[in-house]
Amino acid sequence: MLERLLVTGAAGGIGTLLRHKLKPLAKTLRLSDVADLGHAGENEEIVPCDLADRGAVRQLVEGCDGILHLGGISLEKSFDTLLGPNIVGVYNLYEAARACGSPRILFASSNHVTGFHEQGTLLTAEASLRPDGLYGVTKCFGEAMARMYHDKFGLETAIVRIGWCAQEAQDHRKLSIWMSPDDFLSLVACVFTVSRLGCPVIYGVSNNDTVWWDNSAVSYLGWHPKDNAAKFREKIDATMPRPPKDACDAVYQGGKFTIEPIQEE
Repeated sequence: MLERLLVTGAAGGIGTLLRHKLKPLAKTLRLSDVADLGHAGENEEIVPCDLADRGAVRQLVEGCDGILHLGGISLEKSFDTLLGPNIVGVYNLYEAARACGSPRILFASSNHVTGFHEQGTLLTAEASLRPDGLYGVTKCFGEAMARMYHDKFGLETAIVRIGWCAQEAQDHRKLSIWMSPDDFLSLVACVFTVSRLGCPVIYGVSNNDTVWWDNSAVSYLGWHPKDNAAKFREKIDATMPRPPKDACDAVYQGGKFTIEPIQEE
């Protein structure tokens, strides 16, 4: 069990899903966000922090022996909007971790770093980066930062390319990329308990009938997702048509992110 696990972006979608599920993994959960996190529960600390504030991030990381980095903007936005939390914030977090004893990190990357690969292509950890927008580009930056801090300073990071982590898969594309909260929780537990982590790329996906990603290179982690999006297929088929074969949602792994325009301030 960790002494203190820092969760950045704890008020976001995934952070909200996992907040109470994470408690068995650490004696203290240090929860952080710029958004309201409510009152601290048992064994919780609430520490508001803007990831773009280097000094605040240094104080945030001090005393933590694990970091679940969910913080940042997870939507396609303008470069100026993404710059602080997704670029400057990632540097601030890694530099603070290096200065504070190099706690192990789970970096929440995204399937959008490879979004322009076609859906019929099975991707391994060695697949080329093909980001489908500026958000995906910022996650490519975060992956590179994790790799550099590992190679240069020995700081271990699990780079997790999350598909869609939610209670349900909501459309036909998500049947292939869905990851249940419980499967993500089990992955978090593996990352922070395995004796040797390194800096692996892990595709964050449940044991779905159809998947586009190969996690065989990280079998040493002992992570075995159990849930399957197939249980949502009947509901999805009944409530929405399949996208046309030439639609972005049917061609590219990143779906609609591949056609979103670059946003200006």
